[in-house]
Amino acid sequence: MSTELKLLIDGKLVDGAGTFDVVNPATGQAFTQAPRADEAQLNQAVAAARAAFPAWSALDVEERAAKIEALAAALESRTAEFASLLTQEQGKPLDQATYEVIGCTKILRAFRDRRLETKVLRDENGNKIIEHRTPLGVCGLITPWNFPLILLMNKLGPALITGNTVVVKPAPTTPLTSLLFGQLAADILPAGVLNVIADQNDLGGVLTSHPDVDKIAFTGSTGTGKKVMASAAALVKRVTLELGGNDAAIVLDDVDPKAAAAKVYGGAMTNAGQICVAIKRAYVHSSIYDEFCDEIANLANAAIVDDGSKQGTTIGPIQNKMQYDKVVSLIEDAATRGKVIAGGKPLDRDGYFVPPTIVRDITDDAPLVREEQFGPVLPVLSYDDINDVVNRANDSEFGLGGTVWGKDLDRATDVAKRINTGTVWINQYLAIDPNIPFRGAKQSGMGAELGEAGLNEYTQAHVVNAVAFA
Repeated sequence: MSTELKLLIDGKLVDGAGTFDVVNPATGQAFTQAPRADEAQLNQAVAAARAAFPAWSALDVEERAAKIEALAAALESRTAEFASLLTQEQGKPLDQATYEVIGCTKILRAFRDRRLETKVLRDENGNKIIEHRTPLGVCGLITPWNFPLILLMNKLGPALITGNTVVVKPAPTTPLTSLLFGQLAADILPAGVLNVIADQNDLGGVLTSHPDVDKIAFTGSTGTGKKVMASAAALVKRVTLELGGNDAAIVLDDVDPKAAAAKVYGGAMTNAGQICVAIKRAYVHSSIYDEFCDEIANLANAAIVDDGSKQGTTIGPIQNKMQYDKVVSLIEDAATRGKVIAGGKPLDRDGYFVPPTIVRDITDDAPLVREEQFGPVLPVLSYDDINDVVNRANDSEFGLGGTVWGKDLDRATDVAKRINTGTVWINQYLAIDPNIPFRGAKQSGMGAELGEAGLNEYTQAHVVNAVAFA
C-alpha cells in the first residue's frame, strides 16, 4: 500500500497503540499492517462522538444531507482505489468489489434524501397529538468481513442523516477500506461525528457495553450477535442485529431446469458464497432434479477460481483461514453423506481457495444442510410435495431470506408467503434496495436495515399530546 492508514478519532488521523497484520486471502500472507486501537483510544473515540453529538444533531437536516453527499461524491471519485483495496483484503473479484463500492454511493445518496416526518396522530376537539423522532446519540457500528464497505454504509447513512454520531469498528480481517473511508471523511465531516477504530476482536465487548454508546448496529454471525445483545442488555441499549442465514431456494416444477440452475448458481456462489442471504440449500422438484443437478455441476466446474485481482476470475478465495477450515470440514463431512458432483477439495496452492462445490442426494440432517456454510458449497435436495418442502425449508433456527423459482407467479407467491423469513425473492436473488427494508426472522436478527424502517432504527419515537389550557 502506498498510504499508511490510521485511526480516525475526533477528526484526527492517529496511529494506533500498536499494529496488526492484514492478510491477503489469495496468498495467505500479510500484505500490510493496520493500526490497532487500545481501550483508551476506543474511549477517546466514544468521548469525541459524544461531544460532537449536540452540534451535529442541531444542524439543519439539509446541512447534514450536504455532508453525506460530499462523502458519496468523494467515495465515487476514488472507486478504483477502494475496489482494489477491497479485493486485496477481502478476496472478491475486482468487478464484484467495484460493484460494492458503487453500491455504497447509492446507499449514501438514498439516505441523503430521506427525511423524518412528524406524524399527526390526532387533531380533533382541541386535542392534538403528534409523534416525532429524535436521534439516539452515539451509535457503535460493527461490521463484518464479507462486505466490509457496503454494510458500513447501510448503518452510516441512516445514522448520520438522523443526527447521530458514530464509532465504527470493522472486522479485524478487513479493516482497511473502513480506515480509508475514515481518511476520506476526515476532510468532510466535523470532528467527532465519525470515528473509526480497528482491533483484533478485543474491543467489541467494551464498545457494546459502553455507558456512553446509545445504540449498537451489528452485522455478523448469530453466535456473536447473541453476545452483542447480552452485552447491551444491562443498559437496555438499542440494538439492530443482522445475523446469519440458511436461505432455502425452492425450485418449482414448471421452470426450465437449466435456466433455474444458472440463477440458483449465481445466488449461491457470488462472493464465493460469503453472503448472509446467499442461497445455502436448494430444494428442486424431483421431476427436474437430475437435469438441474447436471447443469449446476457444469456451471461449477466451469468457474475460474483465482486471485480476485486477475482478470477473468469468477470465484475468489475464502476470506480467512478460520472460515476456510470450516468450509473444508463441511465438504469432507458432506462427501460421506451425499454425492459430490462438482468441486469437493480445496485447491493445492497458497491462499484459501475452495472451488464451487455441489453435493446432491444429501439428507436434511447433514451439517451442510443444517448449518450456515458461508462458502462456495451448495447442497441440492429433491422433493415431491410442496407442503413437505415448505416444512423442510422452515425447519431452521435461521430466517433471513429465501427464494422461490417458478413460472406461475401466483403459485410462487403463495409458496413464498409460507416461508418464515424476513425476505423472500421470487425469480431473483440478492435484490437489495436501499429504499426497501431488510430484516431477519427467528435467530437471523432483530430490527431492520434500509428503507424507512432502517431509518427509524436510529431514532427515538417521541409523542407530544396537547390540549388547550383550561
